[in-house]
Amino acid sequence: MNRSYTIKLTLLLPFSILVLFVVNISLGSVSIPFDEILNVLTGSVASKNSWTNIILNFRLPKAITAIAVGAALSISGLLMQTLFRNPLAGPFVLGISSGASLGVALLLLAGISITGSLVASGLTSWLVVSAASLGSALVLLLVVVVSLKIRDSMTLLIIGLMFGSLTGAIVSILQFFSSGEEIQVYLFWTFGSLGGLNWDEITVLWIIAGLGIAIAFIMVKPLNALLLSENYAQSMGINIKTSRFWIIISTSLLAGSITAFCGPIAFIGIAIPHLTRLLFNTSNHKILIPAVAMGGIIVMLICDIISQLPGSEHVLPINAITSLFGAPVVIWVILRRGSIKHSFSG
Repeated sequence: MNRSYTIKLTLLLPFSILVLFVVNISLGSVSIPFDEILNVLTGSVASKNSWTNIILNFRLPKAITAIAVGAALSISGLLMQTLFRNPLAGPFVLGISSGASLGVALLLLAGISITGSLVASGLTSWLVVSAASLGSALVLLLVVVVSLKIRDSMTLLIIGLMFGSLTGAIVSILQFFSSGEEIQVYLFWTFGSLGGLNWDEITVLWIIAGLGIAIAFIMVKPLNALLLSENYAQSMGINIKTSRFWIIISTSLLAGSITAFCGPIAFIGIAIPHLTRLLFNTSNHKILIPAVAMGGIIVMLICDIISQLPGSEHVLPINAITSLFGAPVVIWVILRRGSIKHSFSG
């Protein structure tokens, strides 16, 4: 890879994130002058208290949430694609998202109403987050137990898919016996959202996601070896079961926390690692991990800007936007390059 090209990309990506971050905060149903936005971001107070409140308590938390979602899902997708050496693997291939969906479905569809006193007490969002976290943790526990008993990662991939199908079937049965109002509430959760988090929730989200990212960086050497093959990794002195365990833990922390706080968000985890490999043309995870994180942040900020429908009071579901605008881009890139198989050939 050309060194000057890599340096240009390394400088361009953080600059793009900064620009998109400011653009993201400047857009919304309420028009706020750009200089007033900069005043608030630099610690000053806007000429209207309502503008300061909108920026600090809605737009800024949403933009920071988008950064966490983009980085966490793209890194977890990279980890899964490397572990399974499969370009179609994503952060939710182990059934983590399905487990979170099952937890939320049990909360919302099995008789516990989130209206009335719960909404008034402010416990609704924490209940949903807790239910999603418990569902993800349950599936994670099963996957970890299985991973310690088998040698083949592909078998683990198939078992993860089966976990996903099983939890999906339970959710479907719950929906069948639920009322229209309960199904509507659950459906809104599946749309995904970046704007529902307060600062306390964002702090918890970043702590969990930060731990997952730190583990991913620690696993750079095993990831580079696993990309070639498990036999090659063993010949390099890598403990396959231990490495697999920590890669699964990292992925679960990243994907599970995002799903718990923001709902299921598609495309980012599968597509961004491919786009980043095509840009940087490397399989070194020391470069790929920060690169996919920045790529995920950029795409997530762009999708969030689009979902806000600039000039309109409406906001589209972020989960639909990431798929609607992301999938065609990935197809175009793959067709342009002919194949993505070379990304897993070392």
